[in-house]
Amino acid sequence: MPTPAAEHDVDAPLVRALLADQHPDLAALPLEVVANGWDNVVVRLGDTLAVRLPRRAAAAQLIEHEQRWLPVLARQVAAVVPVPAPVRTGRPALGYPWSWSIVPWLPGTPAGERIGGVAVATALADFVRLLHVAAPPDAPVNPVRAVPLATRSAAVLERLRTSGVPRAGELAALWRAAAAAPTHTGPPVWVHGDLHPFNLLVDPGVDGDRLSAVVDFGDVTAGDPAVDLATAWLTLGREARAVFLERVAVDDATRLRARGWAVSIGSALWTSDDSAFRTVGVRGTEAALDG
Repeated sequence: MPTPAAEHDVDAPLVRALLADQHPDLAALPLEVVANGWDNVVVRLGDTLAVRLPRRAAAAQLIEHEQRWLPVLARQVAAVVPVPAPVRTGRPALGYPWSWSIVPWLPGTPAGERIGGVAVATALADFVRLLHVAAPPDAPVNPVRAVPLATRSAAVLERLRTSGVPRAGELAALWRAAAAAPTHTGPPVWVHGDLHPFNLLVDPGVDGDRLSAVVDFGDVTAGDPAVDLATAWLTLGREARAVFLERVAVDDATRLRARGWAVSIGSALWTSDDSAFRTVGVRGTEAALDG
């Protein structure tokens, strides 16, 4: 699936104008557009900050969710990794129609196609253990993440039928088994919602990569933690995946649902027009089939 077209163009001159209007003390800092993604544009601001702006209306409410809840969640997971909790916010102005955020510039590069090792697995497990606690009743609602898998069956099975993803028949069988597994019966817990390796930052170390930050909480919601546990298959190698799953200590039904989410997210990545996304999509779905 091609990256959606921007509904409002965001470039450095627009960002500088918004800063001059609302945060003039920052307006003279260097600006560099560093990401133009599915939902948002990220512009580096000086050495220590970034500006995150929606590029289409569907993302506008997601930015507001981050502004409301990331300061809370940042404190919750601070013992493991930083997350981009907004340090300042912006309002619609100068023809730009949505709220926007100024966030810390966090260290590291996206894990992406790199296969996470044991150090990454350990930190990821500790991150989700701190994140996955009961969420308040007013937590954001996300209709496509952390929900019962059966509610997503039509969309996922259609994608498997039509996208050309490798081993689609086997993946459909795994998806149906996961969708039929017992559903999450505990309280809805906080989940990141999109914990694939392009939203994980890593720094190289003597013994391999280490997890340096978790970013892009646009899909943050409350519900079944299995959606985040899919990162075991999307991000990690076999040995590291075993470490992760042992550390989070999930039951068999949750593990099966997590493999189902790996099928869902991995097959969606496969439909991207970005070759790195497609590589991770195939890797994640094949790992999910291996168990």
